[in-house]
Amino acid sequence: MNPVVAQLTLRGLLGRRRVFVLAALPVLLLLFSLVLRLTIGPSEDLLESIIGGLALATMLPLLALIAGTGAIGPEIDDGSIMYLMAKPVSRHLIIRSKLLVATVVVLVFASFPVFVSGLLLTQTSMALVFGYTLSTALAGIAYCAVFLLLSVITRNAVIIGLIYAIVWETIVGTFVPGAKTLSIMQWSLAFAEKAGGDQAVRLGVQSEVSPVLGGILLLVVTVLATWYAGVRLRTLRLAGEE
Repeated sequence: MNPVVAQLTLRGLLGRRRVFVLAALPVLLLLFSLVLRLTIGPSEDLLESIIGGLALATMLPLLALIAGTGAIGPEIDDGSIMYLMAKPVSRHLIIRSKLLVATVVVLVFASFPVFVSGLLLTQTSMALVFGYTLSTALAGIAYCAVFLLLSVITRNAVIIGLIYAIVWETIVGTFVPGAKTLSIMQWSLAFAEKAGGDQAVRLGVQSEVSPVLGGILLLVVTVLATWYAGVRLRTLRLAGEE
């Protein structure tokens, strides 16, 4: 990781109004979970519907979209990325540094709130809470890599990413059986299912892939997206010089 690139990226992600956008969804999740805890009490069914249905399927992709595209997209749009690329820094190192920062942001604004929300919603399914937290973290890394790549290859990364997050991950990846095997959310959900054990089975927490296959697919997507983003960033430099 390059400390200068990471510092600039973190400052860009948490500056201006973006930090309020990042905080809005997790704050709503925590407030909703707190209200349910006070009014209904602990419930395993709420854990599955709120964490699995709302946080993992909807909140996480949107937060990763903001972090992944925001890590490099604005610099490409305003041309300031050229000043960074003029330095003797590997393009792949730039991408890895920005991915690391985006991932940390997602862990803070998504994984941690998911864990706290799980604690509020249940007292007896701690294994499943930990499983959901792990799933959120693993999916968040893959999402950030994909959205970071989109920002490098197209200026419409936010629109394309939003369509992908809402249509594919939230709707298709949740309700269409055949398409579930091609969903980052489903790959990560395998770890929640494994960690939850019998409780996960009883609550209907089920992934279309095994934890081993899910882990491999998440790793492949993350590595390939990160590598290709670095390749395209080199092309972007050449285009700028011409």
